[in-house]
Amino acid sequence: MDLKLWAAASVVAASVGVAQAQTAQQGKLSNDVLRIGVLTDISGVYADISGKGAVEAVKMAVEDFGGKMFGKPIEVVFADHQNKADVGAAKAREWYDSGQVDMINDLANSGVALAVAGVAKEKKRHAIVNNASNVGVTNAQCSPYTVHYTYDAYSLANGTGKAIVEGGGDTWFFLTVDFAFGIGLEQQVGDVVRNAKGRVVGAARHPLGTTDFSSYVLQAQASKAKIIGLASTGNDTINAIKAANEFGLTKNQKLAALLLWIQDVHALGLPVAQGLQLTNAWYWDMNDETRAFAKRYQQRVGGQMPNMAHAGDYSSTMHYLKAVQAAGSDDPDAVSAKMRELPINDLFAKGGKIREDGRMVHDMYLWQVKTPAESRYAWDYLKLVKTIPGEQAFMPLAQSTCYLVKK
Repeated sequence: MDLKLWAAASVVAASVGVAQAQTAQQGKLSNDVLRIGVLTDISGVYADISGKGAVEAVKMAVEDFGGKMFGKPIEVVFADHQNKADVGAAKAREWYDSGQVDMINDLANSGVALAVAGVAKEKKRHAIVNNASNVGVTNAQCSPYTVHYTYDAYSLANGTGKAIVEGGGDTWFFLTVDFAFGIGLEQQVGDVVRNAKGRVVGAARHPLGTTDFSSYVLQAQASKAKIIGLASTGNDTINAIKAANEFGLTKNQKLAALLLWIQDVHALGLPVAQGLQLTNAWYWDMNDETRAFAKRYQQRVGGQMPNMAHAGDYSSTMHYLKAVQAAGSDDPDAVSAKMRELPINDLFAKGGKIREDGRMVHDMYLWQVKTPAESRYAWDYLKLVKTIPGEQAFMPLAQSTCYLVKK
């Protein structure tokens, strides 16, 4: 070959190689768009603790990431699952099959979360659970594509439940919302009570969204249990606490709200909620970083402060986007590997790590609701009792039934 031609060919080849390397570094999306779906409770009993606030938290993460992936748009869509597992599963299937949705987030309601986790496993697409507690997400329904991020029933039981038993609350009666979330939470806390040589003397199960707790509260009073465990959340917990106070239950027995949110404390007011202990993964007033995020969030949603699930929605979305970026594509298996490889250090968690079963392990915190005299400003509701290290807060891998865990 002529020396000049050879040199020219070498330059062309080198240029092509550089372009290919740059393209690989930048990455590529399969459908020229990265789409995130927020499947949540927009209009039901969990709307205040998830709902539109969850959508805003995910949008904030996308905006903070820059709004684009490999030069292509990142889009956010949302839908109301109506607290029905079949509705949630159908929407997830539609989004994965024809809506070009790469990841579904939030998933308030354990029944919905478990159903969507099953669809995600089948379709090999990502789902991140931030607002449901059932440990089946990382056990029976585990897969490489589903992550349980913010909290679960095990961490709540080993926070609030354990603290109350250690403090002498050794006989329990449960007021339980009658679906996967409440039943799972009752089981987890019951195990904690029994392991500590306490007794569970009974339970009364009520429908989701009930407003008349009179018969359930009377059963709880008749049980003579020291502790009445509220295995519910959102409006169910609020209504149960109000009924317990109206019927005088709290004169002789104590309430244990097993999943209480900052919005619940706000709705109840400190005179009613004061003294309640709760386990949460995050609180808006923890440090400068959390306060800055909370202020931005509050301005977008009209005055509400974010709760732990909203912070989890933000953090998990950002982590997913970083994993796609690191993988160089939206290939689900490559992204799953990166999600488990990359540590999580942000406003939600420090030193967080996603295990092989999909459980994101991070510190949890036991809080106590302040008295009115202790509260200094708006939404100043909680004081820290203790930090629960992540390895103690969540179910050990040795107890996992996930098929991905090697034993």
